[in-house]
Amino acid sequence: MTTVMKIDFVSDIACPWCAVGLGALEQALEELQNEVKADIHFQPFELNPHMPEGGEDLVEHLGKKYGSTAEQQSQMYQNIKARGAEVGFAFHPTGRGRIFNTFDAHRLLHWAEHEGAPGDQHQLKKAFLEAYQGRGEIIESHDVLLAIVQSVGMDKAAAKAVLDSDTYAEEVRAKENFYTSAGIHSVPAVIINDKHLISGGQPAAVFASALRQIAAEAG
Repeated sequence: MTTVMKIDFVSDIACPWCAVGLGALEQALEELQNEVKADIHFQPFELNPHMPEGGEDLVEHLGKKYGSTAEQQSQMYQNIKARGAEVGFAFHPTGRGRIFNTFDAHRLLHWAEHEGAPGDQHQLKKAFLEAYQGRGEIIESHDVLLAIVQSVGMDKAAAKAVLDSDTYAEEVRAKENFYTSAGIHSVPAVIINDKHLISGGQPAAVFASALRQIAAEAG
């Protein structure tokens, strides 16, 4: 018997562990394809909602935010790259360089969910992660965002209309506030059927075990 599960993947494009977590979740769902059918929704979270235009140097930003040295950050990035390789995600060889505001990308993900075809939001989310975490592209740039939209076969003109206005800004902020008020303060946060929380970029085996247990309880 196949169990249908609603999965809310709360995350930020600026978060490398979100790329790891998504890859691991996808591996787990592939393993459980005859047991679990996932209805995945990507929900917005901003690690740096007040990031100014032009972004900040990543090493300086992480140093101020977490007190980490460049050497510590380099070691952590090697760990992240290794975890990414395990789930088929190729991080930029030397890192992203700068960190940017991701609000407009979240607006486009909301647009993709509500105006796109089934699967469009998932495809666009992966493309955003690959562009920023994998290639170090300037993810705040409208030109970059529109090129990514076009690369996944979505309507570039419709996406431009969203970016040129405040469309979905209120809705995205409302969702962000909902999840932070619910106690989500780090990502990825994977919420199953509105009640089970799996936190962090867990390995595929952890996701698979949790999903099996939830399916068994539902059955």
